[in-house]
Amino acid sequence: MVNLSVNINKIALIRNSRGSNYPNILQVAKDCERFGADGITVHPRPDERHIKFSDLIPLKNIVQTEFNIEGYPSDFFMQQVLTVKPHQCTLVPDATDQLTSDHGWDTVTHFDFLKDIVATLKQNGIRTSLFIDPDNQLIENAAKLGADRIEYYTGPYAKNYSIDRNIAIQPILDTLKTVQETDLEINSGHDLNLENLAFFKQQIPTLKEVSIGHAIVCDSIYLGLENTIRMYKQRLQ
Repeated sequence: MVNLSVNINKIALIRNSRGSNYPNILQVAKDCERFGADGITVHPRPDERHIKFSDLIPLKNIVQTEFNIEGYPSDFFMQQVLTVKPHQCTLVPDATDQLTSDHGWDTVTHFDFLKDIVATLKQNGIRTSLFIDPDNQLIENAAKLGADRIEYYTGPYAKNYSIDRNIAIQPILDTLKTVQETDLEINSGHDLNLENLAFFKQQIPTLKEVSIGHAIVCDSIYLGLENTIRMYKQRLQ
């Protein structure tokens, strides 16, 4: 079974739009776990347009499965992560004003920048994952940096899935041998949904975890949150 981590950023975005605590982020996180989620993911951004940094400790205190914090490792972000100590930290190369993540780390260019950050996270007992494009050299460098996992950026796969799913998945398949040789574990995320998730899981036998937020929130408008999470879990069986 591949773990499903539910990203609750879009729930927080709805909450923030009215300046109240409705919907209640903590209750939503509890309910996601109750409905079958294997983890909760958040991605606090500098403008706090959805998850706020003040949400992190309350969430860590109530999450019973796995708590994963994503984000760009600025000094402030790192201070918050080291205070909260989530189970996993996923480092993402987002610009400060970026709408959504749309590329992975260049682990060649940013090797020196990432080296101390990864080491610090691991010294604090935090599993470290690097958001990355399917490229063998980038993956090899992720291993050299000491990362525990990579998270494949699956935006291009999702975009091309409806055109030809076999061609869409091929860049990732071309890197699996490198991942195996480096002993990295595999997470994946971005634009995975009920349509493309089962095939993706079938093609990546060593997949550990997927992080999905936007699609789950959109589907839950029609299907309900509990039913939606159960349907995503079924796709991962």
